[in-house]
Amino acid sequence: MRPSSKPWPRWRRTRRDACLHVAVSGVAETVHLTESSDPAHSILSTTPAAFGALLRALKRNNHG
Repeated sequence: MRPSSKPWPRWRRTRRDACLHVAVSGVAETVHLTESSDPAHSILSTTPAAFGALLRALKRNNHG
């Protein structure tokens, strides 16, 4: 994902039945996550390092 110069990031949608949307804001290099089925449209923001750690943990748990 490349940082965006726009004021609000462009959301990237997952494929198939997954519902997670991810965006990166270019100014602060912040990763934003939201779930498409969330009626409140809540957004979780984190650092790229923390998001990377989450992905590594999920992959590790998914593949043993």
